[in-house]
Amino acid sequence: MNIKIRLTVMNFLQFAVWGAYLTSMGIFLAGAGLGDKIGWFYATQGFVSLFMPAVIGIVADRWIPAQKMLGLCHLLAAAGMAGAAYFGMQQHICFASLFTCYTLSVAFYMPTLALSNSVAYTALRQQGLDTVKVFPPIRVFGTVGFICAMWITNFAGFQTSYTQWFFSAILGIVLGVYSFTLPACPVNAEKARTLAEALGLKAFALFKEKKMAIFFVFSMLLGMSLQITNGFAGPFIMGFNSLEGFTGSWGANNATALVSLSQISETLCILLIPFFLKRYGIKKVMLISMLAWVLRFGFLGVGNPTTFIGIVFLVASMIVYGVAFDFFNVSGSLYVDQETDPSIRSSAQGVFMLMTNGFGAAIGSLAAQKVINCFVNAHMDPSAMVNGVYPAAIAKQIMTGWSNAWFVFAGFSLVVAILFAICFKYKHVAEN
Repeated sequence: MNIKIRLTVMNFLQFAVWGAYLTSMGIFLAGAGLGDKIGWFYATQGFVSLFMPAVIGIVADRWIPAQKMLGLCHLLAAAGMAGAAYFGMQQHICFASLFTCYTLSVAFYMPTLALSNSVAYTALRQQGLDTVKVFPPIRVFGTVGFICAMWITNFAGFQTSYTQWFFSAILGIVLGVYSFTLPACPVNAEKARTLAEALGLKAFALFKEKKMAIFFVFSMLLGMSLQITNGFAGPFIMGFNSLEGFTGSWGANNATALVSLSQISETLCILLIPFFLKRYGIKKVMLISMLAWVLRFGFLGVGNPTTFIGIVFLVASMIVYGVAFDFFNVSGSLYVDQETDPSIRSSAQGVFMLMTNGFGAAIGSLAAQKVINCFVNAHMDPSAMVNGVYPAAIAKQIMTGWSNAWFVFAGFSLVVAILFAICFKYKHVAEN
């Protein structure tokens, strides 16, 4: 089978596993009475990313071929996700058991984001193909897989249920088995000269280079935005069903489908990356991403799923997400691949994931939970509900709280963009 097709299937399944629950998990948790812990579920993806991607990347660089490591990680992640689904289906949910299984699952899933990139880049180079030109169209189908999984979760009624985790586990098993059939990735079998080389820690020496150190620091700051809308956009949109005067709209009942417009935008924006990256360079591409995050949060602050103008702003927020996510995540990965030595590329991708999906996502998720608790959850008192709906006065407070929270996130993104423009020095020579 053509290598491009094989990698396309891998990317489709890689992100379908994630899309099955990532944007809808908050809806289920809120309905299960765990709304004040949503941030912890998204933050744990960050905590495990502090060490797991780097450690797994080290193993893939030194001892176990990346494609085999990818398969093993997906099988272990699927087992943990199935366990979370089992505890989530109980009448009285044991948070400790559920959270433990979920943490185990994401501990093995998060490294696969870097591993799948490493496998793809290696396979393409083995065929003599240009990764900057060839990889983005392949990566598009990862987003397609994410969207398809989201739609199934939404229209099958999984978004309010633990079933979304069972769905993810099944997809993970399929991908785990499939990964073992992918082209072999070489390991660095040369004898290490130092302890750092033996442990694969050479990639951390990249922080000695000022340009790379600044790039990784801002990757962390930008990574703080990554999980905010994944965790809270769903509960925000679906929450309108509990506000007097806003219940029953299609948008509020199909939050996951509405959020999926973000991923549809992503598929289109990925195709723009080769042009923008070669013409404008990583600094301008990252700046575009940061400004897109400002618009992403700002549009959510003025949008709602129940009025025409409100939906227009929500849709606008979903559209700019493609630029916000891809121009940072995919371009950043390509930049790290090009700027690092072949012997540490898997480890370097692990460091990039550590800074974005590790420190960034963990800090961002917990900080966002604090902001949401302050502006939104502080006004939510179930005892004040009448027939499951908050009265108009309280509903207004909740809506205003959500708007203020989104504006706080937009302001943070704007500050990061300004600082990045000043601090990151990069001279780019445009290619024709």
